[in-house]
Amino acid sequence: MTYKYRTRGVCSRSITFDMDENHIITNISFEGGCNGNTKGIASLAEGMKAEDIISKCQGIRCGMKATSCPDQLTEAIKSALQK
Repeated sequence: MTYKYRTRGVCSRSITFDMDENHIITNISFEGGCNGNTKGIASLAEGMKAEDIISKCQGIRCGMKATSCPDQLTEAIKSALQK
């Protein structure tokens, strides 16, 4: 199933991804944000289990911000897991 999440507190505006019944995340794309960084995050997380991405990326901060694009990806995934 495809999910779209509106980010908060970061340069990217939204994150879109697919998650299957086994919680495998694919087709991650960020709208906006630092192009190289968001492509890197998407590439590294491709094919990983949702729970593994959350454990690796949750709480990462970007500079003085309370969150980051990787952290927002974990929020997006947690939101999808609740649906």
